[in-house]
Amino acid sequence: MGSFSMWHWLIVLVIVLLLFGRGKIPELMGDVAKGIKSFKKGMNDDDAPETTGKTVDHKADETK
Repeated sequence: MGSFSMWHWLIVLVIVLLLFGRGKIPELMGDVAKGIKSFKKGMNDDDAPETTGKTVDHKADETK
């Protein structure tokens, strides 16, 4: 029950290629990369303070 031999990895690779197809794997990896980039961007956006929005102070009418 040691590590897998080269034949085991070759069989796993053939099964994966049969299931997903040759063109599907790069597409899947591209989607994973986009997801990771979006996650990192979201984490950085949460840490950065919002300085782009304008704040407006509303004062009540003091004529009464």
